[in-house]
Amino acid sequence: MKNQALISSILIIFFLHHSTKTSAQSPAQAPSKPTLPSQSPAQSPDQPLVQAPPGKARRKSEPTNVTEILEKAGGFSIFIRLLRNTQVITQIENDLNATNPLTILAPTNGGFSELKAGTLNTLTNEQKVQLVEFHILPTFITLQNFQTLDNPVRTQASNTKDYPLNIITDNNSVNISTGVVNTTISGTVYADNQLALYRVDKVLLPLAIFAPKKISPTPAPSPAPLKPKKDTPSSSSSSSSSSSSSSSSPSLTKPASSKPSSTSASTPASGAVDDVLDESDGVKPTVNGMVMSFGVVVAIGAASLLG
Repeated sequence: MKNQALISSILIIFFLHHSTKTSAQSPAQAPSKPTLPSQSPAQSPDQPLVQAPPGKARRKSEPTNVTEILEKAGGFSIFIRLLRNTQVITQIENDLNATNPLTILAPTNGGFSELKAGTLNTLTNEQKVQLVEFHILPTFITLQNFQTLDNPVRTQASNTKDYPLNIITDNNSVNISTGVVNTTISGTVYADNQLALYRVDKVLLPLAIFAPKKISPTPAPSPAPLKPKKDTPSSSSSSSSSSSSSSSSPSLTKPASSKPSSTSASTPASGAVDDVLDESDGVKPTVNGMVMSFGVVVAIGAASLLG
């Protein structure tokens, strides 16, 4: 009886020991953490928004469709409209079809919204063409090769003197300056071995079109001119009378002949006799400026008849 009790005790102790060891080897599992949705990393500037197709996928007769690439990337509708309205897109397609390399700095719609209202409407058609061509470089440039460029960088807009474009790299940043606007390349839209499309957040305003107007200093007011003095009526009348008297006096004065002839005394010359009104004797003829009375005239007439 005692042996059975001893055996039972041993079995119970063995069972409890085995259970404790098993539980120590299998700890309880911690509650699982909820899975979070995976987040895509931010795009790096050298990661294109639109992937270039393989070289064999595009036929040589079909150039790269720039507007289609910009539409797939999104946010470039205003720049696309400018490319079409100015027909610069035709020039781009011709260059790409002729295997000419190009680099396009495409401004976003946000860049155009920063311009003053009506800025594009104030430009002429030629200025709009120059504005779009200012965003196109006639060479293929990777992000790593921007640091090898010489400033000012040549664009398809006129010359570098009136349309300067300076590009400076700082580590992984590509800074652009036009003399009016400063911005950076914020991403790659598309890149293959012939065409590179980069995104810029501001419109590149060329200096030849958007240069600030210089304010010229206001000149000092000039002194008022002196007005000429007007002649008084008395002085003008006196001067006119003096001039008239001086001009008429020589014609009124006639030199008297030293020996008057009988013919001149009896028959006065034509035009030598003037009628002058006299209050006492009425009309008296004058001969060579000498006044004669009526009786003397009668005597002279009788003498001429008798003779």
